[in-house]
Amino acid sequence: MSIIAITILALCAIGVTAAIILYFVAQKFKVYEDPRIDEVEEALPAANCGGCGYPGCRGFAEALVKADDISNFNCPVGGAAVMSHVGALLGHEVKAADPTVAVVRCNGTCENRPKTNQYDGAASCSIAASLYSGETGCQHGCLGLGECVEACNFDAMYMDEETGLPVIIEDKCVSCGACVKACPNNIIELRKKGPKSRRIFVSCVNKDKGAVAKKACNVACIGCRKCEKECPFDAITVENNLAYIDYNKCKLCRKCVVVCPTNAIHELNFPPRKEKPAAKPDAKTVKPATAKTEVKDAPKAEPKANDSKEETSDNK
Repeated sequence: MSIIAITILALCAIGVTAAIILYFVAQKFKVYEDPRIDEVEEALPAANCGGCGYPGCRGFAEALVKADDISNFNCPVGGAAVMSHVGALLGHEVKAADPTVAVVRCNGTCENRPKTNQYDGAASCSIAASLYSGETGCQHGCLGLGECVEACNFDAMYMDEETGLPVIIEDKCVSCGACVKACPNNIIELRKKGPKSRRIFVSCVNKDKGAVAKKACNVACIGCRKCEKECPFDAITVENNLAYIDYNKCKLCRKCVVVCPTNAIHELNFPPRKEKPAAKPDAKTVKPATAKTEVKDAPKAEPKANDSKEETSDNK
């Protein structure tokens, strides 16, 4: 037998032996994976946005299968329809969660918040926030460099060139929370859409004292507590000179909007307010002029010169 043939047989024997060993090792240390994970992953929208709090849809599917109760889980992209489907696959009852949408809590436009300097660095909000407080006197507001827009994977945001602030396209927003994480000043918040997409919120995050905040921005919250006192549902709290409206308690009565002296509270998608008609004078309160009053008010007639002469002649 030649050396080549012996070499080939030896290599084949080694390969077969290694394959057998690897097979038994794989069976010994085999990790069991629930087949329902693949089913749940297929039911998810495959957005891999991380809005659920897990690294992609696969990680979310694994967490759903392992959980005994999935009532606190939510897929912001798929919404209630996807979660109900997942609940049916896993045999759990899922309550429909209220839909949410991203809200920009800053109204510091170029008109309301004049610039005091000019930034000439990297076009990144995170870098700008780490270097200085911003181009205006408000160090809490929007930096206007659009990092939140870049983080959005659904084209649900854009920067308004006129105002210098990001704008949310509500129909495209899936409430994934990517823009919330991207903003270094935490001016973006996920809030309930509300009935008929009506929402009321304080469009300010400035925690400076009233005079300082008002000087930096014309529409800043000054912490005057008028809205807190006006709210009949205890939905408004004022902490660190800043008011906040709890959307779980707010009944959308809009009383707080009227009393805010700086217009820091915004109301979205509400019908225009009806103007109150001018009050008519009440007939009971208006007293008609009487003849007696007319007589009193009438000037007294002065005696004529001829009459005085006749009286003197009679006396004589």
